[in-house]
Amino acid sequence: MPTHYEGSAREKRSLDLFIKLIRAAASVEARTSGPLLASGLTTSQFGALETLYYVGPLPAGRLAEKHLKSPNNFTVVISNLEKQGLVRREKSPSDRRVVMVELTASGRAAVEKTMPAYVQAIADDLDGLSEREQGQLADLLRKVGRPDAD
Repeated sequence: MPTHYEGSAREKRSLDLFIKLIRAAASVEARTSGPLLASGLTTSQFGALETLYYVGPLPAGRLAEKHLKSPNNFTVVISNLEKQGLVRREKSPSDRRVVMVELTASGRAAVEKTMPAYVQAIADDLDGLSEREQGQLADLLRKVGRPDAD
């Protein structure tokens, strides 16, 4: 559905593209989130677990930054994971102002259990695009996501 905004052709084209981008991302997320829901996790929660699994313990602020979220917003995500026993928070020994977040054994097990089915759901969903199209889309999205990086 095109935008009804009455701006310049450039503005209308950009807004229409932005709406399509947001809707496409939300649609893919909805279609692929089954394995996460089955594990009792949100996309943000699983993203935090996955990051900690592959990167290791991180300051809470850095974890939020990696997920393009505000630290205040991501505190709720971390708190919910902590309530489930999947992560723990500890003050950094070198700087008591910094709160480190790390996976627990249960958090590690949750990633190992959920990741294969989640990746399979994503791969199945994106099979509608050829390998070449997936590469092109990845390049375009990288360009949009990081306009200053070339």
